[in-house]
Amino acid sequence: MDEKYMKRALQLAEMGAGYTSPNPLVGAVIVKNGKIIGEGYHKVYGSHHAEVAAFQNAVEDVTGATLYVTLEPCSHYGKTPPCAKAIIAHGIQKVVVGLLDPNPLVAGKGIQMLKEAGIEVRIGVLEKECKKINEIFLKYITTKEPFCIMKTAMTLDGKIAAYTGDSRYITGEAARAYVHQIRHRVAAIMVGVDTVLIDDPMLNTRLPNQEASDPIRIIVDSRGRIPLEAKVFHVPSTAKTIIATTALCDPSKRKDMEEMGAEVILTPSKDQRVDLCYLMKKLGEKKIDSILLEGGSTLNFSALQEGIVDQVISFIAPKILGGENAKSPVGGIGIAKVDQAIKLIDIDIVKIGEDMMITGYVQKEVHPLCLQV
Repeated sequence: MDEKYMKRALQLAEMGAGYTSPNPLVGAVIVKNGKIIGEGYHKVYGSHHAEVAAFQNAVEDVTGATLYVTLEPCSHYGKTPPCAKAIIAHGIQKVVVGLLDPNPLVAGKGIQMLKEAGIEVRIGVLEKECKKINEIFLKYITTKEPFCIMKTAMTLDGKIAAYTGDSRYITGEAARAYVHQIRHRVAAIMVGVDTVLIDDPMLNTRLPNQEASDPIRIIVDSRGRIPLEAKVFHVPSTAKTIIATTALCDPSKRKDMEEMGAEVILTPSKDQRVDLCYLMKKLGEKKIDSILLEGGSTLNFSALQEGIVDQVISFIAPKILGGENAKSPVGGIGIAKVDQAIKLIDIDIVKIGEDMMITGYVQKEVHPLCLQV
């Protein structure tokens, strides 16, 4: 029965996707005498946590009930008071927790508070699923750097555009709509300046019949080549635009971009390019917990080379373009030997519309879903 109620808590947690950053997605369910009497989830950053929302929505007295929550209740004062204290005050008899919180401010302290109050605690119910739903939070809270998702779309023969440069559209409507769902979930979207020069994208979120969150727009532009007429400077959105550049960019151009309302981050130059590792640290300091990397091919290779990519989502369309000069999703100088190739693990393959979507995680020493918490 514990798994049944934890699955419901996970469903609730998902409802906060796109609104809680940099906080985790958390759902809570209160059960008494074999029935659910209260439900809640963390709706938006700064609002009530899932446990408090469940108490507020309870249809009867919760004294003696069992609380199911996807993540360990907090034990510290932040935007809201500690949830562990609220649980104790409401007379909850048992708490079932999906995942311990690796946040140093919590890290077992919430569980300790509950046990010291005489509350029975069970840990680890649907732990893998609870890790998966909060893979962004787990990376960010333990490293203070964003979880980076590299998204590519290519033909069956590995082309992202025809030899003429035409690329509209490689994938079908269903795949493109799914990408906008990802944009809604992440804090930021990042592209190289060549993508802006070629496609002039808005880099916003467009979901039909659904309220959506626009990601922060990040343009990697080491020399300041982006035109001030580019759409990213003029999108009607509350999300800001960040230009990541280097000293190779003329100071007057940096000033012009700032006057357009953009934030300019000056990074060290690495091989005459933006230092991506430095950039990730600066973005993490700005509480940007996740990035959707949408290329192009040169930036994709640099990101993989610098080790900032955590997850790869690749769409493959059942089309063939051919052409020796047609671009592939990852450019750059490339890797010299096959046995040195960047490897993906935890592969998942699904069909979306007419296209295939392959998802995997870049193999690292510590994989986001294998974090010891």
